[in-house]
Amino acid sequence: MNRQFFSANPQQPFSDAVLIDGRTLYLAGRIGLKPGTTDVPNSIEEEARLLMDGLVEVLAKAGMQLEELVYVQVFSPDVSLWERFNAVYASYFKGPMPPRAFVGSGALLFGAHFELQGIASKKMLVAS
Repeated sequence: MNRQFFSANPQQPFSDAVLIDGRTLYLAGRIGLKPGTTDVPNSIEEEARLLMDGLVEVLAKAGMQLEELVYVQVFSPDVSLWERFNAVYASYFKGPMPPRAFVGSGALLFGAHFELQGIASKKMLVAS
């Protein structure tokens, strides 16, 4: 098995994602922090945008796009924020969206309202 790790911050005790055999990407939990800080924005929508922007960034490092997500799980200590998160989340996709769970949770790091993890599978080109 060939593994390629991706990490935005080598000082953290985990990787942002691992790509297995050049095809399947497992994404660690992502939260929407202000760049270069551990601060959560005041706006729920801005936090969701930063989370999604970070997701797009990690996928790009692995040579992938949002369309290659095959499963997403979102944790939130406040499930009443589901619709507000969905509005931002849906704006990032064109066409079908991956299966997704939105799960109530206890408190998240840094007071975040959302944490997202997922799995992506690289599109394989078919020779003709």
